[in-house]
Amino acid sequence: MRIVLADDHPLFRGGVRNLIQTTDDLEVIGEAATGEEAVEMASSLQPDVIVMDIRMPGLNGIEATQIIKEKFPKIKILIVTMLKNDKSVFTAMKMGASGYVLKDAGEMELLHSIRMVGNGGAVFSADIAARMVHYFSKTEEIESVNPVLSDLTAREKEILELIVGEKTNAQIAAKLHLSVKTVANHVTNILNKLQAADRHEAKKIFKTSQNWGESEMES
Repeated sequence: MRIVLADDHPLFRGGVRNLIQTTDDLEVIGEAATGEEAVEMASSLQPDVIVMDIRMPGLNGIEATQIIKEKFPKIKILIVTMLKNDKSVFTAMKMGASGYVLKDAGEMELLHSIRMVGNGGAVFSADIAARMVHYFSKTEEIESVNPVLSDLTAREKEILELIVGEKTNAQIAAKLHLSVKTVANHVTNILNKLQAADRHEAKKIFKTSQNWGESEMES
């Protein structure tokens, strides 16, 4: 399995390179110190796996991951970083990374992660996996309790956001190219689904759901 190491710390790259050299099935074919170099090596070397840090000069690891996956979707990306906040994890996954491992992982865990990703699997450090389970379980709880996230249609959500933005029915109708009567019907449906007495209460329910979701992502 052909590996490129992308990290701006020579000592870390050297440690991972020396570890990989102890194996019979993995080979380091290139090292990058910046996101730009990682993209260039992805193009010129076509590795099986890139072990990618997030914090690097120029393009960061997540930006480099997005570019590489768009151009070379067969190349697998394993994020190895000290960052363990939810935003970094989910953004990396969204950009196409197949794994997310913390730099304090043991040697065997790192080798296992590289092999797992290279063979088409997905892998996460135990701490990251626990945070993901926690987040998604909370998301399901939020969606089951709050109709804003589950019961409203796409159009109703769009109108509710405009209501929150203090738009009148006439203004909403003009913006969405609908009749005022159609908007009024949608507003009635929204209030019924939210079990809200009026527009003011609907706004409070929506804002509460947004704040709750954001706090869970950051917790």
